[in-house]
Amino acid sequence: LLWKLEKRKQYIKPLNLTNRVRRQMLIMLLLFILIVLPMMLWLPMRGWLIMIPVFYWLPWLLIVLMAIITEPIESFVKNYYIYLAKRILRKRDNLIKIGITGSYGKTSSKNILNDILTNQFYSLMTPASYNTPMGITITIRTMLKPIHQVFICEMGADKVGEIDMLTKFVRPQFGIVTSIGPQHLNTFKTLDNIINEKMKMIENLPISGVGVLNRDNEHIRNYRIKNKCQILWYGIESVDVDYRAVNIRYSPKGTDFDVITREQVTIPFETKMLGEHSVLNILAAIALGKHLGIDWDRLQKAVASTRQVEHRLEVKKMYGFTVIDNAFNSNPVSAKNSLHILSLMPNKRIIMTPGMIELGEKQDDYNRAFGAMMKDKADVVLLIGKNQTLPIVEGLKESGFDMEHVFVLSSVKEAFAWLASNASKEDTVLIENDLPDAFSR
Repeated sequence: LLWKLEKRKQYIKPLNLTNRVRRQMLIMLLLFILIVLPMMLWLPMRGWLIMIPVFYWLPWLLIVLMAIITEPIESFVKNYYIYLAKRILRKRDNLIKIGITGSYGKTSSKNILNDILTNQFYSLMTPASYNTPMGITITIRTMLKPIHQVFICEMGADKVGEIDMLTKFVRPQFGIVTSIGPQHLNTFKTLDNIINEKMKMIENLPISGVGVLNRDNEHIRNYRIKNKCQILWYGIESVDVDYRAVNIRYSPKGTDFDVITREQVTIPFETKMLGEHSVLNILAAIALGKHLGIDWDRLQKAVASTRQVEHRLEVKKMYGFTVIDNAFNSNPVSAKNSLHILSLMPNKRIIMTPGMIELGEKQDDYNRAFGAMMKDKADVVLLIGKNQTLPIVEGLKESGFDMEHVFVLSSVKEAFAWLASNASKEDTVLIENDLPDAFSR
């Protein structure tokens, strides 16, 4: 009955039963049959009364027991499939392998780089956010074909040791670190841990490899790299770089900018993408694409035709409104860029957000600053979740934002209902982050 009720519930992200979960459910069922069923059949009524406290805690005890039983099974399955993926990669001596990581921007950079490299190579990238050991393994085992010349591998991490493990698994010859910041502080514990782990992408490259690094990011810029491989630097604010973007101009249709190389060659570019961080991601792709032999003309055409990345400052129409969809995993840098883009839009500017998470002890401070930044950049603020967004409300009040134009709602559904009743089709709506229902509290 509970299962049927659960399946009827409407969630932002529907329940997905993976093979791992199915194995765990099977073990739970077997434990129930072996432990609970005999107790139900053999215990007298008086025994049932005595066992009520035990039955209350029994499901949790069974879950712990299930985890203990399945852990070695899952570990064996995981290691076996990783072994098969490594064997596939070892047979591909001529495959160009590119690793991409960063606190933010890695998925966008991966998509942009793939769009650019496909102009000259048969390339494969890890799809969506397949940036874990098993996601990468699935990509290699099921999608990598002999025709592919390039494998672009996004590598994610939320704790120490994961980038080190993934780089030793894939062994890329090229590595990109897009940015480093206070993402996943709850599990990394310190910013230094994040910096050291992300930079394993460069330090684990072969001496003949090439690293591509964002010099505008102070954590990357100030890090002492323990590898003598070649480094290609890029940036917007930084001058001492191999590729720099200047004369950046935004419009609702996209972005125009010029790229200046270390040799003082200036090349104009245009893209449908918005935001300074999009330009930085494009610069990383240009730097590596040029190193791999793609000429300027092809690079210009590739950047102009590069597709917007889904849910990452993606401009589109929804319910008749112009929407800037930045719903994927907001962070302080992304939020700042999103508000800047929103401020450039005509007519009424509306932001819809539940705030940011996984920022450790400073999470409230970042959300408070986020609220303060909204003044003069947004005309209406729709906040999702009363408790989750309290720091944003504090920041809005401190900045002097007109609180009559701030609305706290309980769900994304309610927010869209508000838009349908109050917004016009000439308005622009920024969706900044889209958290699971559990956070809309």
